[in-house]
Amino acid sequence: MAKITGLLRTGLLSRATVAAVTAALVAAGTGAAVADEPGRAATGAARAAEALPAPAGARAASADAEYRFLYGLTGPSLYGYVPDNNGGYGPRDWLTDQWRNIINATQADNDGDGIADDVYVWDTDGHLAYSSGEGEFVELGGGWNVYGKAYSPGDLGGAAGSDIIARDSGGTLWIYLGHGDGRLTGRTEIGGGWQIYSQIAGVGDLSGDGRNDIVARDGSGTLWLYKGTGNFRAPFEPRTEIGGGWNLFNHLVGVGDLDNDGRSDLVARDTAGALWRYSGTGDAAAPFKPRVKIGNSGWNTYQVIF
Repeated sequence: MAKITGLLRTGLLSRATVAAVTAALVAAGTGAAVADEPGRAATGAARAAEALPAPAGARAASADAEYRFLYGLTGPSLYGYVPDNNGGYGPRDWLTDQWRNIINATQADNDGDGIADDVYVWDTDGHLAYSSGEGEFVELGGGWNVYGKAYSPGDLGGAAGSDIIARDSGGTLWIYLGHGDGRLTGRTEIGGGWQIYSQIAGVGDLSGDGRNDIVARDGSGTLWLYKGTGNFRAPFEPRTEIGGGWNLFNHLVGVGDLDNDGRSDLVARDTAGALWRYSGTGDAAAPFKPRVKIGNSGWNTYQVIF
């Protein structure tokens, strides 16, 4: 099984401006330990995605919210965007054209340093692969095509690393706890009825209580806040309404602290392809400030944004 070099830490851990890095294929090797559910044996996802090189440039990470690049995937081509310190992103950097058959990806901060320099990817056959900031893509398991959506909202269960939540075709939501080294535990059921949501997103604390939260948009366009509890068996409090009109957007992504104020933010792509920032307030009653446009039309070119 091929391994592929992952996102390099050089420059990221120093939290200073870095040059774009170029990655190369490396020799075959054995995979990491695998989540209990879905299935164990897998091949393909690590081979499908070439290394995730860093876009050029980075600022210091906030002590209170994750620092993240933004990535867009169109066909097999991956592009990266660096926060510009003004609440938006600089020009895109082309990174690789070797991300064939990748249908989903998510960043993660498994070492808890405030910088999301790890990545999970899923391929068209349901295989999951992981790369750390210092490591290579390795297979974690198969059978993930039972899920219509899966991503990392950060640490929900209070364990060592970032967790994964995944929704199956019946609307049941599951959580996989992260060990902190990319490996995942077996899944734990969170609850049913999540099929009513067309978008689920969030990275970090949106309510100001120090726990990671998520937001979910229902079919009517209403956005709901699920505050985190820190208990992986029941990781969310009952939902509270944020507001309506969110059907304007076809993609929501938690981006950590984009505007450099120490609070977690949300980015939304509208149906015309424009990009908007919702800065976090840290107030559960009104978790976002009014939206600010940070990208003109053209963002619809990406089938995956993470």
